[in-house]
Amino acid sequence: MRKSNTTIETVASARAFTRRGLLKGATAVGGAAVVLGAAGEIGAPFIGTAKGQTTTWKIQTSWPGGIGLELFKKWCNGIVELSGGELAFKPFGAKDVVGAWQLFDAVKNGVLEAMTPFTLYWAGRMPASVFLSSYPLGPRTEGEWDTFYYGLGGLEIARELFAKFDMYYVGPIQHGPNIIHSKVPIRSIEDFKGRKMRVPGGMVAELFSAAGAKTTLLPGSEIFAALEKGTIDVADYVGPAINYALGFHQVTKYISMGPPGFMSIYQPVDLQDLTVGMKPWRALSKRMKGFVEAQVHVYSRTHFAGIQKADQDAWKKFEEAGTVVTRLSQEDVDKFTKLAIPLWYKWANKDKNAARVFKIQLDYMMSGSLGYVTPDMIKGYSLNL
Repeated sequence: MRKSNTTIETVASARAFTRRGLLKGATAVGGAAVVLGAAGEIGAPFIGTAKGQTTTWKIQTSWPGGIGLELFKKWCNGIVELSGGELAFKPFGAKDVVGAWQLFDAVKNGVLEAMTPFTLYWAGRMPASVFLSSYPLGPRTEGEWDTFYYGLGGLEIARELFAKFDMYYVGPIQHGPNIIHSKVPIRSIEDFKGRKMRVPGGMVAELFSAAGAKTTLLPGSEIFAALEKGTIDVADYVGPAINYALGFHQVTKYISMGPPGFMSIYQPVDLQDLTVGMKPWRALSKRMKGFVEAQVHVYSRTHFAGIQKADQDAWKKFEEAGTVVTRLSQEDVDKFTKLAIPLWYKWANKDKNAARVFKIQLDYMMSGSLGYVTPDMIKGYSLNL
């Protein structure tokens, strides 16, 4: 398996580059694009294309609102200028064209040219997708996931897997950890027993079911109504800023997180991605493909940083609303880890692709760099590679 050797180059002065120069400089290295400086922030006159034509992609996100949707629309609306008029993204929010669970087929069948979903949504179709975004007690930081994708071969595998569905996986998009909102205090693993809980599916759902919760699968756009009606009394979703914008403070009183420094034990780095239908992807010039790949790098960074900044403001708003933050203990983390490890192997052994993705991450977690997993923790388990 060939490893990705992507290098992110920086430039002392972005002003030294015209937009045409920038686009020529966005070249592919090891299957991923090189980003020249702050590519998403450089301003220049609209250039237009040689033929005077603009290719427009309809692209839908999983964000139903808040800072996530704002950042997505801002990024999409800037593409036509940055591309010199060759490419435009027409942005749509969650459910604007199709429902959250219909995005995969919408891109595959050409209803949409592209999507930025939460990658783990496709666990039922593609077991390996469980390991293409953060999972319970797995890799825990943004840097670890970038290492997996751009250093350990994860990007090539993701592209190989999506190509089987006639789609092109451009790259991961960082946004941050997920948190839990509840109507009752959650202070230990035992407090999940019997609770009606919204989860995104896959391994996360099975983890909380193992802890005793009664789990249900809902897209983010339906969580508020379910909490308000009492259909659920606990809900996992993304971070503070977006959850506040969605009004979760109006229908819950508590936020539950892991111990200090471990904000989310079950999805500490919840990834989105940009996936494009293979037909529109192949229709792009080589130069435009490099441009789109470079833009995903830029968007991932600005998306993550913008949401983290908004989260800091949101914590103050939750405090003013009377929301109480509770934290699990290290003892709870240990108990969840014992529940998670058999689930790792269960999902990894669903098919050989899932197993080979997880094996890369397992070796990384057991390495001297991380040390999250020790041989005694996985004694008796094996992978069907």
